[in-house]
Amino acid sequence: MAKGPRKHMKRITAPKRWYLGKLGGVWAPKPSNGPHAPRESLPLSILLRNKLKYALNYKEVQLITMQRLIKVDHKVRTDVNWPCGFMDIVQIEKTKENFRLLFDTKGRFAIHKVHTDEAAYKLCRVDKHWKGFQGVYHITTHDRRTLRFVDPRIREHDTVRIDLATGEILDHIKFEVGNVCMIKGGNNIGRVGTIVTREKHPGSFEIIHLQDAAGNQFATRLSNVFVVGEGEKPWVSLPKGNGIKLSIIEDRAARLAKTR
Repeated sequence: MAKGPRKHMKRITAPKRWYLGKLGGVWAPKPSNGPHAPRESLPLSILLRNKLKYALNYKEVQLITMQRLIKVDHKVRTDVNWPCGFMDIVQIEKTKENFRLLFDTKGRFAIHKVHTDEAAYKLCRVDKHWKGFQGVYHITTHDRRTLRFVDPRIREHDTVRIDLATGEILDHIKFEVGNVCMIKGGNNIGRVGTIVTREKHPGSFEIIHLQDAAGNQFATRLSNVFVVGEGEKPWVSLPKGNGIKLSIIEDRAARLAKTR
């Protein structure tokens, strides 16, 4: 007889983008229920232990979080398996460090260090827009926020800039041709480019064609595109490489240049 949802995850079935060694044990941390899907997030325990190297084991992660030293989007999180996702801000006040979670061009989570001024806000993609009771406009963002009394010009697929201290919308970016975007899913994950064209296919997926700063063109589904700035200037700092995907030969040449 079933006993409810599973509370465990085996390491061999954990998402590949976590990059956990298969010889490191049988089990892996299972993300708690939160604003991001389990396979699209990174638990705090892996972030502190495997990525930032602030803990040697799972027990030390618990000691750190129970001291209320870690904030996610300006809120203290004591759950060691709290899911951190795309565009989230992780703050460690004791070390005065701020990190934004992005993707690199190989599909891995990029723990990008940002300045205190940039850590005061985050960008959220509008997943749903509707008119509620008494004509009040509502939106739901990619991190499951529901905001009321928004600007009626905001529509689905647009991006809003949210002040993390107050939760209010500071500004918004329209999903239009010419704006710079970051890809958050699919084979082109982590790439940054400007929208060139938008293909509409009734009854199927809409396809967005983009071009990066190096002149390379690529295409992906509409659901994978996240607008990060107006024109060619992004509103957030980008990780190393600026979202330009290198070919196998270019990647090899860059690696050899470092060793010489």
